[in-house]
Amino acid sequence: MKSLQLIALGIILFFSSSIQAQVSVNVNIGKPPAWGPAGYNAVDYYYLPDIESYYDTRSSQFIYFGGGKWVRSRNLPSRYRNYDLYKGYKVVLKDYHGDKPYGHYKQHKIKYRKGYKGSPQRTIGSRKVFVQKNKTYYKKQDHHDNRKGYKGHQKDHKKH
Repeated sequence: MKSLQLIALGIILFFSSSIQAQVSVNVNIGKPPAWGPAGYNAVDYYYLPDIESYYDTRSSQFIYFGGGKWVRSRNLPSRYRNYDLYKGYKVVLKDYHGDKPYGHYKQHKIKYRKGYKGSPQRTIGSRKVFVQKNKTYYKKQDHHDNRKGYKGHQKDHKKH
């Protein structure tokens, strides 16, 4: 009887060691955009003081006030089409993890006024730029880059 118990225990141990438990954890953290500030992990929102808007890294959406309400969109509205996301300052909202960062908009607008610059920032990636016939063109990096391809987004490149 004892040997039968040992055999049963051996079989159980054999099968339990060959079965791997798989645990799937779904963490809703999106990939930060290339224009986002480098050096921050697990950040849900940026506040963009120059355009008084937010960016949700989890859903890859901008949040801005328009038409009397807060709007979520993959792109900024046309009034900001020339705003340079790579050069503009991004305030990293490290302590906010809810769904409505604009609930603190009045405080953010006062604390981080238009033109606000905190400590120097580097972006995660760089914008692709090429020069052709004395014009500088910005190649669209990803869908987070507010610029739309090459046309209409050029500036004169001065010769030195």
